Amino acid sequence: MTEVRNELRFILNDEEVALTEISATRTLLDYLRLDKRLKGSKEGCAEGDCGACSVLVGRLNGDELVYEAINACISFVGSLDGAHVVSVEHLSAANGPMHPVQQAMVDHHGSQCGFCTPGIVMSLYGLWMQQPQASGYQIEKALQGNLCRCTGYSPIVRAAKAISSYGEVANDPLVAERESIKARLKALRDGKRVDIGTGKDWVIIPASIDDLAAVYAEHPQGTLVSGATDVGLWVTKFMRDIGPMIFIGEVPGMDEVIVETGSVTFKAGVTYTGAAPTIASHFPQLVELWDRIGGEQVRNAGTIGANIANGSPIGDTPPPFMALGATVTLNKGGVRRQVLLENYFIAYGKQDRSPGEFVESVTVPVLPADEQLACYKITKRKDEDISALCGAFRVKLAGGVVESAIIAFGGMAATPKRAAAVEAALVGKAWSVATIEAAIPAFATDYQPLTDMRASAEYRLLAAQNLLRRFFFETTGEGERLKREVA
Repeated sequence: MTEVRNELRFILNDEEVALTEISATRTLLDYLRLDKRLKGSKEGCAEGDCGACSVLVGRLNGDELVYEAINACISFVGSLDGAHVVSVEHLSAANGPMHPVQQAMVDHHGSQCGFCTPGIVMSLYGLWMQQPQASGYQIEKALQGNLCRCTGYSPIVRAAKAISSYGEVANDPLVAERESIKARLKALRDGKRVDIGTGKDWVIIPASIDDLAAVYAEHPQGTLVSGATDVGLWVTKFMRDIGPMIFIGEVPGMDEVIVETGSVTFKAGVTYTGAAPTIASHFPQLVELWDRIGGEQVRNAGTIGANIANGSPIGDTPPPFMALGATVTLNKGGVRRQVLLENYFIAYGKQDRSPGEFVESVTVPVLPADEQLACYKITKRKDEDISALCGAFRVKLAGGVVESAIIAFGGMAATPKRAAAVEAALVGKAWSVATIEAAIPAFATDYQPLTDMRASAEYRLLAAQNLLRRFFFETTGEGERLKREVA
């Protein structure tokens, strides 16, 4: 029988916290500002977009302690068991010298109104610890999730490049004291299930995957919470009571990446950041897409499994994973079954998942060497934006003829969906401009997209058609040839 602990334990700055009572929907930002009176973190958007609330959270990954920036406004206190939370107040002692990140921001005029500055400082702090001599691209990527209306970002980038001239990472307290913090965090880990509260204010953190299966089978009305990049908005924007909340982000084994011959299995708790090295090495065609999923804070918290499990028609991972032939492993009370990802999505808000059953992992086959794959994300702005549509294209050619084709889109229907009619129009035909143009009308058979705030139905359909043209040009070099002819 699983042992139970009725206490949530974590470290806040240099203070060990033990909570026996906590609202299931208490956000980390409200806890910092209202309960602990730490008001450096600001609430700008309350939906994980602006980054003014950013803090660092350190978690043990094996024997390593890794600090990453997250959005406190949509992160729940219940997700922090065994973690080290670092707010902007912890960067320098009272009346002491400023931290190198802070001093660089001052000297390079990286702050004007100052509202967003604490969050920017924390994002740059997290980057500096990992990349003391960060490139311009790394700095811009780290700041994707931080919005500033005053500076134009140039002084912030200059400050980021100058941080190491104000101090060495090795002398930073979070680095110098890392072994001590690791020991304290390890001491907080006891392998027990955390169980606090009742009803809508019930917080449960299972002790293992098997314990998660047992808990969710017993409480199928509960809400599974991983990074809360979606669920957090249910609370901050829609004021929903969603307890009991079952937090899976710290369940041992749920963050594993298993690389096998011909496939990679991502457990449901693997974050986008955690998956990034494997994506780069095994699915390089998806690197550009991966770097545009949310901002850095969202990628540090959001998980692959949740992106699939919630069945959103505009999730970024389903289209490419569908094109690759991914399968989902579902777990109900310890009984597992596999479902082809494209069959998991049934209708809007409905998936092939029964009460008490959860997504445990997704297995993605590696693209064969003789096939080509591309994925395109269309948004109103390049960074940190939700897709208007996202299309994945896969083709296998034999002697210039299409042997097989898989096309999958998000944002074009009530669920992520394959373009069966377009695929049929391509297979068996020469891979040519004529074939592409002949297949274009079939998009209207496969999709009848909606008009909403992100795009009109007409735009979505035209964009999808043009993405097929783009894929053809990129796979054949025809685009470069046409550019030369026009020039």
